[in-house]
Amino acid sequence: MKAIIPVAGAGTRLRPHTHTQPKPLVPIAGKPILGHIIDNLYENGIRDFLFIIGYLGNKIEEYVVNTYKDTINAEFVLQEPRIGSAHALWIARNFIQDEKELLVVLGDTIVEMNYSNFFNIKNSVVAVRKVDNPRIFGIIEPDKHGIIKKLIEKPRIPKSNLALVGAYKITNIPLLLDSIKTIMSHSASANSSWEYHLTDALMEMVNQGEKITFMEVDNWFDCGKKETLLEANASLLRRHGFKTSVSSNYPKCIIIQPVRFGKQCKLENSIIGPNVAIGDHTHISNSIIQNSIIGSFSELSHATLNKSIIGSDSSLKGLVQSLNIGDSTEIDFTSNE
Repeated sequence: MKAIIPVAGAGTRLRPHTHTQPKPLVPIAGKPILGHIIDNLYENGIRDFLFIIGYLGNKIEEYVVNTYKDTINAEFVLQEPRIGSAHALWIARNFIQDEKELLVVLGDTIVEMNYSNFFNIKNSVVAVRKVDNPRIFGIIEPDKHGIIKKLIEKPRIPKSNLALVGAYKITNIPLLLDSIKTIMSHSASANSSWEYHLTDALMEMVNQGEKITFMEVDNWFDCGKKETLLEANASLLRRHGFKTSVSSNYPKCIIIQPVRFGKQCKLENSIIGPNVAIGDHTHISNSIIQNSIIGSFSELSHATLNKSIIGSDSSLKGLVQSLNIGDSTEIDFTSNE
Protein backbone atom coordinates (compact mmCIF):
# COMPACT_ATOMS: atom_id res chain seq x y z
CA MET A 1 0.00 0.00 0.00
CA LYS A 2 1.26 3.47 -0.85
CA ALA A 3 1.05 6.24 1.76
CA ILE A 4 0.20 9.75 0.62
CA ILE A 5 1.29 12.50 3.01
CA PRO A 6 0.14 16.05 2.18
CA VAL A 7 2.69 18.48 3.64
CA ALA A 8 2.15 21.58 1.51
CA GLY A 9 0.57 23.95 4.04
CA ALA A 10 2.19 27.08 5.46
CA GLY A 11 1.35 26.30 9.10
CA THR A 12 0.31 29.85 9.97
CA ARG A 13 -0.93 28.89 13.45
CA LEU A 14 2.61 27.88 14.43
CA ARG A 15 4.26 31.13 13.44
CA PRO A 16 6.91 32.42 13.99
CA HIS A 17 8.42 28.91 13.86
CA THR A 18 6.98 28.25 10.40
CA HIS A 19 8.46 31.42 8.91
CA THR A 20 11.71 29.52 8.35
CA GLN A 21 10.65 25.87 8.22
CA PRO A 22 7.53 23.93 7.21
CA LYS A 23 5.24 22.80 10.01
CA PRO A 24 5.96 19.05 9.55
CA LEU A 25 9.61 19.73 10.41
CA VAL A 26 8.88 21.46 13.72
CA PRO A 27 10.52 19.23 16.37
CA ILE A 28 8.55 17.35 18.97
CA ALA A 29 9.93 14.81 21.49
CA GLY A 30 13.28 14.74 19.77
CA LYS A 31 12.42 14.63 16.08
CA PRO A 32 10.26 16.42 13.51
CA ILE A 33 6.51 15.80 13.40
CA LEU A 34 7.00 14.22 9.98
CA GLY A 35 9.62 11.86 11.41
CA HIS A 36 7.10 10.47 13.90
CA ILE A 37 4.58 9.92 11.09
CA ILE A 38 7.02 8.15 8.76
CA ASP A 39 8.44 6.00 11.55
CA ASN A 40 4.96 4.90 12.66
CA LEU A 41 4.02 3.87 9.13
CA TYR A 42 7.37 2.20 8.45
CA GLU A 43 7.02 0.12 11.62
CA ASN A 44 3.67 -1.06 10.26
CA GLY A 45 5.02 -2.20 6.90
CA ILE A 46 4.64 0.89 4.67
CA ARG A 47 7.59 1.37 2.33
CA ASP A 48 6.19 3.49 -0.55
CA PHE A 49 5.54 7.16 0.19
CA LEU A 50 4.32 10.08 -1.87
CA PHE A 51 4.80 13.51 -0.30
CA ILE A 52 2.71 16.39 -1.61
CA ILE A 53 4.87 19.43 -0.96
CA GLY A 54 4.40 23.17 -1.30
CA TYR A 55 5.49 25.76 1.25
CA LEU A 56 9.27 25.34 1.80
CA GLY A 57 8.92 21.99 0.07
CA ASN A 58 12.64 21.79 -0.65
CA LYS A 59 13.27 21.43 3.08
CA ILE A 60 10.73 18.59 3.31
CA GLU A 61 12.39 16.79 0.41
CA GLU A 62 15.87 17.32 1.83
CA TYR A 63 14.84 15.94 5.24
CA VAL A 64 13.14 12.85 3.81
CA VAL A 65 15.95 12.04 1.37
CA ASN A 66 18.73 12.51 3.92
CA THR A 67 16.97 10.68 6.75
CA TYR A 68 15.21 7.83 4.95
CA LYS A 69 17.13 7.32 1.69
CA ASP A 70 18.02 3.72 2.60
CA THR A 71 14.66 2.68 4.08
CA ILE A 72 11.70 4.01 2.06
CA ASN A 73 10.75 4.72 -1.55
CA ALA A 74 9.90 8.42 -1.68
CA GLU A 75 8.27 10.48 -4.42
CA PHE A 76 7.43 14.19 -4.34
CA VAL A 77 4.69 16.20 -6.05
CA LEU A 78 4.38 19.98 -5.87
CA GLN A 79 0.94 21.39 -5.00
CA GLU A 80 0.49 24.87 -6.38
CA PRO A 81 -1.76 26.61 -5.55
CA ARG A 82 -2.31 25.11 -2.09
CA ILE A 83 -6.09 24.88 -1.92
CA GLY A 84 -6.91 21.93 0.29
CA SER A 85 -6.34 18.25 0.95
CA ALA A 86 -8.65 17.02 -1.83
CA HIS A 87 -6.87 19.24 -4.33
CA ALA A 88 -3.55 17.80 -3.10
CA LEU A 89 -4.72 14.30 -4.06
CA TRP A 90 -5.98 15.59 -7.40
CA ILE A 91 -2.55 17.04 -8.15
CA ALA A 92 -1.10 13.56 -7.46
CA ARG A 93 -3.71 11.66 -9.49
CA ASN A 94 -1.20 10.31 -12.02
CA PHE A 95 0.76 8.73 -9.17
CA ILE A 96 -2.20 7.05 -7.47
CA GLN A 97 -4.79 6.20 -10.15
CA ASP A 98 -3.48 2.64 -10.63
CA GLU A 99 -3.29 1.81 -6.92
CA LYS A 100 -5.68 -0.83 -5.55
CA GLU A 101 -5.88 0.91 -2.20
CA LEU A 102 -4.38 4.03 -0.73
CA LEU A 103 -3.39 5.30 2.71
CA VAL A 104 -3.68 9.05 3.28
CA VAL A 105 -2.10 10.53 6.42
CA LEU A 106 -2.06 14.28 6.97
CA GLY A 107 1.38 15.70 7.70
CA ASP A 108 0.57 17.63 10.88
CA THR A 109 -1.03 14.92 13.00
CA ILE A 110 0.43 11.94 14.85
CA VAL A 111 -1.93 8.98 15.16
CA GLU A 112 -1.38 5.93 17.34
CA MET A 113 -3.63 2.97 16.59
CA ASN A 114 -3.62 -0.69 15.64
CA TYR A 115 -2.59 -0.25 12.03
CA SER A 116 -2.92 -3.98 11.30
CA ASN A 117 -6.62 -3.83 12.12
CA PHE A 118 -6.97 -0.60 10.14
CA PHE A 119 -5.29 -2.11 7.06
CA ASN A 120 -7.27 -5.36 7.28
CA ILE A 121 -10.66 -3.67 7.00
CA LYS A 122 -11.79 -4.56 3.46
CA ASN A 123 -13.74 -1.40 2.64
CA SER A 124 -12.69 2.24 2.82
CA VAL A 125 -12.18 3.35 6.43
CA VAL A 126 -11.34 6.55 8.31
CA ALA A 127 -9.68 7.01 11.70
CA VAL A 128 -11.61 9.00 14.31
CA ARG A 129 -11.42 10.16 17.91
CA LYS A 130 -14.08 11.57 20.23
CA VAL A 131 -13.55 15.29 20.88
CA ASP A 132 -14.98 17.91 23.21
CA ASN A 133 -15.51 20.58 20.54
CA PRO A 134 -16.54 18.96 17.26
CA ARG A 135 -17.26 22.33 15.62
CA ILE A 136 -13.58 22.83 14.80
CA PHE A 137 -12.99 19.45 13.13
CA GLY A 138 -14.22 17.32 10.29
CA ILE A 139 -16.94 15.11 11.79
CA ILE A 140 -18.55 11.81 10.80
CA GLU A 141 -22.10 10.71 11.46
CA PRO A 142 -22.41 6.88 11.46
CA ASP A 143 -25.55 4.79 11.34
CA LYS A 144 -26.33 2.07 13.89
CA HIS A 145 -24.30 -0.45 11.86
CA GLY A 146 -21.11 1.64 11.97
CA ILE A 147 -21.37 2.75 8.35
CA ILE A 148 -20.82 6.44 7.72
CA LYS A 149 -23.86 8.26 6.42
CA LYS A 150 -22.45 11.78 6.54
CA LEU A 151 -19.12 13.60 6.73
CA ILE A 152 -19.02 17.34 7.28
CA GLU A 153 -16.17 19.81 7.74
CA LYS A 154 -16.51 22.00 10.86
CA PRO A 155 -20.28 21.69 11.35
CA ARG A 156 -22.14 24.57 12.98
CA ILE A 157 -24.50 22.18 14.75
CA PRO A 158 -22.63 18.86 15.20
CA LYS A 159 -24.67 15.69 15.46
CA SER A 160 -21.64 13.64 16.47
CA ASN A 161 -18.41 14.10 18.41
CA LEU A 162 -16.39 11.67 16.28
CA ALA A 163 -13.67 13.76 14.65
CA LEU A 164 -11.56 12.79 11.67
CA VAL A 165 -7.95 12.62 12.86
CA GLY A 166 -6.17 12.65 9.51
CA ALA A 167 -5.73 8.98 8.57
CA TYR A 168 -7.76 7.40 5.75
CA LYS A 169 -7.63 4.13 3.83
CA ILE A 170 -9.34 4.35 0.45
CA THR A 171 -10.13 1.18 -1.54
CA ASN A 172 -11.94 2.75 -4.50
CA ILE A 173 -9.39 5.08 -6.09
CA PRO A 174 -11.33 5.77 -9.34
CA LEU A 175 -14.38 6.88 -7.34
CA LEU A 176 -12.19 9.01 -5.06
CA LEU A 177 -10.75 10.88 -8.05
CA ASP A 178 -14.18 11.25 -9.67
CA SER A 179 -15.56 12.62 -6.41
CA ILE A 180 -12.72 15.13 -6.10
CA LYS A 181 -13.37 16.24 -9.67
CA THR A 182 -17.07 16.64 -8.87
CA ILE A 183 -16.60 18.81 -5.78
CA MET A 184 -14.03 20.94 -7.57
CA SER A 185 -16.33 21.52 -10.53
CA HIS A 186 -19.28 22.42 -8.26
CA SER A 187 -17.38 24.87 -6.08
CA ALA A 188 -16.90 28.58 -6.59
CA SER A 189 -13.51 28.45 -8.25
CA ALA A 190 -13.51 32.22 -8.62
CA ASN A 191 -13.13 32.53 -4.85
CA SER A 192 -9.37 32.62 -4.29
CA SER A 193 -9.76 31.56 -0.65
CA TRP A 194 -11.70 28.41 -1.50
CA GLU A 195 -10.30 25.07 -0.32
CA TYR A 196 -11.29 21.60 -1.45
CA HIS A 197 -11.52 19.32 1.58
CA LEU A 198 -11.01 15.58 1.52
CA THR A 199 -13.99 15.40 3.88
CA ASP A 200 -16.26 16.70 1.08
CA ALA A 201 -14.80 14.25 -1.44
CA LEU A 202 -15.50 11.36 0.93
CA MET A 203 -19.06 12.63 1.38
CA GLU A 204 -19.47 12.58 -2.39
CA MET A 205 -18.23 8.97 -2.39
CA VAL A 206 -20.89 8.11 0.21
CA ASN A 207 -23.49 9.82 -1.98
CA GLN A 208 -22.38 7.56 -4.85
CA GLY A 209 -22.95 4.46 -2.72
CA GLU A 210 -19.45 3.80 -1.38
CA LYS A 211 -19.33 1.97 1.93
CA ILE A 212 -17.04 3.80 4.36
CA THR A 213 -16.63 2.74 7.97
CA PHE A 214 -14.57 4.12 10.83
CA MET A 215 -12.15 3.01 13.53
CA GLU A 216 -11.41 4.84 16.77
CA VAL A 217 -7.72 5.44 17.44
CA ASP A 218 -5.80 4.96 20.68
CA ASN A 219 -4.15 8.37 20.70
CA TRP A 220 -4.17 11.43 18.48
CA PHE A 221 -1.75 14.33 18.68
CA ASP A 222 -2.88 17.40 16.76
CA CYS A 223 0.29 19.42 16.19
CA GLY A 224 -1.28 22.44 14.55
CA LYS A 225 -0.72 25.11 17.21
CA LYS A 226 1.55 25.88 20.16
CA GLU A 227 -0.68 24.58 22.95
CA THR A 228 -1.44 21.23 21.33
CA LEU A 229 2.17 20.86 20.18
CA LEU A 230 3.42 21.17 23.76
CA GLU A 231 0.74 18.74 24.97
CA ALA A 232 1.84 16.25 22.32
CA ASN A 233 5.49 16.73 23.27
CA ALA A 234 4.75 15.92 26.91
CA SER A 235 2.58 12.92 26.04
CA LEU A 236 5.16 11.44 23.67
CA LEU A 237 8.00 11.94 26.13
CA ARG A 238 6.03 10.10 28.81
CA ARG A 239 4.78 7.40 26.49
CA HIS A 240 8.11 6.49 24.96
CA GLY A 241 9.88 6.61 28.31
CA PHE A 242 12.66 9.00 27.40
CA LYS A 243 15.37 8.90 30.07
CA THR A 244 18.50 10.98 30.36
CA SER A 245 21.14 9.81 32.81
CA VAL A 246 22.75 12.54 34.88
CA SER A 247 26.51 12.48 34.34
CA SER A 248 29.53 14.75 34.38
CA ASN A 249 28.16 16.32 31.19
CA TYR A 250 25.53 18.13 33.29
CA PRO A 251 27.35 19.58 36.34
CA LYS A 252 25.24 21.02 39.14
CA CYS A 253 22.01 20.27 37.28
CA ILE A 254 18.73 18.76 38.41
CA ILE A 255 16.99 16.65 35.77
CA ILE A 256 13.28 15.95 36.30
CA GLN A 257 12.13 13.19 33.95
CA PRO A 258 10.91 12.88 31.29
CA VAL A 259 13.43 14.88 29.30
CA ARG A 260 15.18 14.40 25.98
CA PHE A 261 18.57 15.92 25.19
CA GLY A 262 20.02 16.01 21.70
CA LYS A 263 23.63 15.34 20.79
CA GLN A 264 26.42 17.34 22.42
CA CYS A 265 24.23 19.51 24.62
CA LYS A 266 25.92 21.48 27.39
CA LEU A 267 24.09 22.19 30.64
CA GLU A 268 25.30 24.04 33.71
CA ASN A 269 23.64 25.06 36.99
CA SER A 270 20.13 24.44 35.71
CA ILE A 271 16.89 22.65 36.51
CA ILE A 272 15.49 20.87 33.46
CA GLY A 273 12.12 19.13 33.31
CA PRO A 274 9.66 17.71 33.37
CA ASN A 275 8.45 17.37 29.75
CA VAL A 276 11.37 19.09 28.04
CA ALA A 277 12.90 18.23 24.66
CA ILE A 278 16.17 19.93 23.68
CA GLY A 279 17.82 19.79 20.26
CA ASP A 280 21.44 19.12 19.33
CA HIS A 281 24.39 21.35 20.31
CA THR A 282 22.36 23.57 22.63
CA HIS A 283 23.93 25.30 25.64
CA ILE A 284 21.84 26.07 28.74
CA SER A 285 23.16 27.67 31.91
CA ASN A 286 21.67 29.06 35.12
CA SER A 287 18.13 28.34 33.92
CA ILE A 288 14.90 26.65 34.92
CA ILE A 289 13.02 25.04 32.03
CA GLN A 290 9.89 22.90 32.12
CA ASN A 291 7.15 21.81 29.68
CA SER A 292 9.05 23.24 26.72
CA ILE A 293 10.70 22.50 23.38
CA ILE A 294 14.14 24.00 22.72
CA GLY A 295 15.68 23.86 19.25
CA SER A 296 19.22 22.96 18.17
CA PHE A 297 22.29 25.21 18.23
CA SER A 298 20.65 27.58 20.71
CA GLU A 299 22.02 29.29 23.81
CA LEU A 300 19.97 30.08 26.93
CA SER A 301 21.23 31.66 30.12
CA HIS A 302 19.45 32.93 33.24
CA ALA A 303 16.13 31.92 31.67
CA THR A 304 12.98 30.73 33.41
CA LEU A 305 10.71 29.03 30.89
CA ASN A 306 7.44 27.14 31.10
CA LYS A 307 5.19 26.11 28.20
CA SER A 308 7.61 27.66 25.72
CA ILE A 309 8.93 26.86 22.25
CA ILE A 310 12.36 28.21 21.36
CA GLY A 311 13.52 27.74 17.78
CA SER A 312 16.94 26.63 16.56
CA ASP A 313 19.93 29.00 16.37
CA SER A 314 18.34 31.23 19.01
CA SER A 315 19.89 33.15 21.91
CA LEU A 316 18.02 34.02 25.11
CA LYS A 317 19.56 35.80 28.06
CA GLY A 318 17.24 36.33 31.00
CA LEU A 319 17.02 39.11 33.50
CA VAL A 320 19.53 38.93 36.35
CA GLN A 321 18.58 41.12 39.33
CA SER A 322 20.22 42.36 42.47
CA LEU A 323 17.60 43.51 44.99
CA ASN A 324 17.74 45.33 48.31
CA ILE A 325 14.20 45.12 49.66
CA GLY A 326 12.98 46.74 52.84
CA ASP A 327 10.22 45.74 55.27
CA SER A 328 6.55 45.49 54.24
CA THR A 329 7.38 45.32 50.50
CA GLU A 330 5.58 43.34 47.80
CA ILE A 331 7.10 42.80 44.36
CA ASP A 332 5.34 40.71 41.69
CA PHE A 333 7.34 40.10 38.51
CA THR A 334 4.56 37.87 37.14
CA SER A 335 1.89 40.57 36.91
CA ASN A 336 0.50 41.30 33.44
CA GLU A 337 -0.88 44.70 34.43
